[in-house]
Amino acid sequence: MSASQRLLHLVKYRSLWTHVRRKVTTWSPVGAAFNAKPFRRLDMVEKNVGLFGVPELSCPEGFQAATQTALKNTELLLHRACSCSPGVETVECFDQLSDGLCKVADLADFIKVAHPDPAYREAAEKTCIDIGTVVEKLNTNVELCKGLKNLLDNAKVVAELDPDTKRVAELFMFDFEISGIHLDDKLRKEAVALHVKLLDLSNEFLIGSHVPNRIAKSAIPKHLQVHFASDGSFIQIGGLHADSPDDLLREIAYRIYLYPNADLMECLEELLKCRYKLAKLVGYDSYGHRALKGTMAKNPETVMSFLQLLTDKLSQRTAKDFQMMRDMKKKLNPRNAELMPWDHPFLSGVLRAERYNIEPSLYSPYLSLGACMEGLNNLFSQLYGVSLMSEHPGAGEVWSEDVRKLAVVHETEGLLGYIYCDFFHRRDKPHQDCHFTIRGGRWCQETDRYQLPVVVLMLSLPHPTKSVPTLLTPGMMENLFHEMGHAMHSMLGRTRYQHVTGTRCATDFAEVPSILMEYFATDYRVISQFARHFETGQPLPENMVARLCESKKVCGAADTQLQVFYAALDQIYHGKPQNRSTTEILKEMQEKFYGLTYTPNTAWQLRFSHLIGYGAKYYSYLMSRAVASMVWKQCFVQDPLNRDMGERYRREMLAHGGAKEPMLMVEGMLQRRPTMEDFVDALVSELNPNFETFLMDSES
Repeated sequence: MSASQRLLHLVKYRSLWTHVRRKVTTWSPVGAAFNAKPFRRLDMVEKNVGLFGVPELSCPEGFQAATQTALKNTELLLHRACSCSPGVETVECFDQLSDGLCKVADLADFIKVAHPDPAYREAAEKTCIDIGTVVEKLNTNVELCKGLKNLLDNAKVVAELDPDTKRVAELFMFDFEISGIHLDDKLRKEAVALHVKLLDLSNEFLIGSHVPNRIAKSAIPKHLQVHFASDGSFIQIGGLHADSPDDLLREIAYRIYLYPNADLMECLEELLKCRYKLAKLVGYDSYGHRALKGTMAKNPETVMSFLQLLTDKLSQRTAKDFQMMRDMKKKLNPRNAELMPWDHPFLSGVLRAERYNIEPSLYSPYLSLGACMEGLNNLFSQLYGVSLMSEHPGAGEVWSEDVRKLAVVHETEGLLGYIYCDFFHRRDKPHQDCHFTIRGGRWCQETDRYQLPVVVLMLSLPHPTKSVPTLLTPGMMENLFHEMGHAMHSMLGRTRYQHVTGTRCATDFAEVPSILMEYFATDYRVISQFARHFETGQPLPENMVARLCESKKVCGAADTQLQVFYAALDQIYHGKPQNRSTTEILKEMQEKFYGLTYTPNTAWQLRFSHLIGYGAKYYSYLMSRAVASMVWKQCFVQDPLNRDMGERYRREMLAHGGAKEPMLMVEGMLQRRPTMEDFVDALVSELNPNFETFLMDSES
């Protein structure tokens, strides 16, 4: 039976299979797959299909072969793109060029951080460097750019292009422009040199931002030394210990971990100077203006207006939150009641726990990983007609035996793509939740078929045991739903071009689908379909869900204001140069946009690693949350399982990736064009208490 026949057989008999399985277990097939220990492959002679089914990648050396193949195809496509007549074919050539390199580079980018074998990681790292070098050359290839410019300068040809093709052509041209293609030879070489320098500075800052600080043991009270890593006569402080109930421990960690490092300070200030210089060189007022082109916000002025308006509307609530924290600190430590920056995370947590009793261990038995995956499967089935179907990967297809493979199948469209779930803790695996695009979707003219998207979701969950499945805290469950939001954005998009597939869109729009999923994850009508005790089968009580939702609003204004401060700092750093240090700027922004006093001899900015990946775009999380809130309240709050609304959401927002202006997608979903004031009001209204919850709490 062929692969396609097997899939049709699976889809045809799925309902029967599920019915039969439910007679012997409470879980559906996808739920059972994630609540069981991983299947161990016994057939030692089965052919190795290579990582992600790429035959060359059955061994580390295969990366070199895959790279060489991609580079040969690049040469052929480069010649074709430079010589073809202006039109749709030009854009298709560019997209094939991009796709051929991305399929190798994106896969390697994932393997270099996730594979447990150092040989694979090293081979993947080399591939990233080799492909990256070629991409830099293509971005400054005058002949290649000329072919695209001939197209965009021909008004008659442009008028005949469909909207997606025109937008993708403009996006490719933008990539050329920010690389300095329009400059003369001397200035173009300067732009390339700045790009190279920025890569080195970014890498240096990223590494340095995570390096622990050391201090002599004698400087720390003996009873607190056990909380830190020992290094001979020194101790290492590698984090803020923000959740510690010990005031002095939090203060010591804050002051030492954030103590300025002169070399890293110089690195950051040089990085910001280089970014500004590059932006000016290629024609922008600042790096912020360059970074925000094509986003919902459009420019730094709009971002700062958004942040200031949000600050103004939150000011009274923020002041009340800080007063609550002061009162709590006075209650816990009457002799030292002054509220300091290291107190915020701990005290807000204490206030939530005291008011709502949201101890995670009370929730976890109801939130087995299998139950949550079953919940996601049910949700997607009801909203989009999509099922998650567990498949056994081939030999060598995955990088660890505990990785699960899901086929995403639509009830009428068939197979949409694949999600590889790398969910469990592993030594040397990054401790972060994230979504990786391995292969983007696109329509292949050369095969007359759609190239199916492939993604990886990475979490760091505890392993199941023989008797107990992996149990999630409410936070872990929300993170799972969040990351699955990114995955479904990749799966449900059906863009013509991979350059704009799925999450390859404006940063301040890319987080909307994932944040929206957090609302589904905290709605009892959704949760009640899957959250049941792994031993007794009892459902999670509704009042526990209500308490969890309301607890998030405790100190919510202060938490939001902290994010506003980070976003404002990011904007100022990436604006026009100021003749003062990054620490002086930090102090001013902290006083203006946060409210808690700056601590002398600290440099929080040196731990702000998001300055690299989110340079001038850290505000995106706040804006995406505002959009997600508006979509939820207007379209899903009445009925979160409404199929018609799910179809509209796919049609208006998920289907386009980056092929449509982000604000136009939001406008299509909401059927009106929201203003910055609407976004701010959406965030502020999130903090309003739910009266029904208080009634439920009093009854319980």
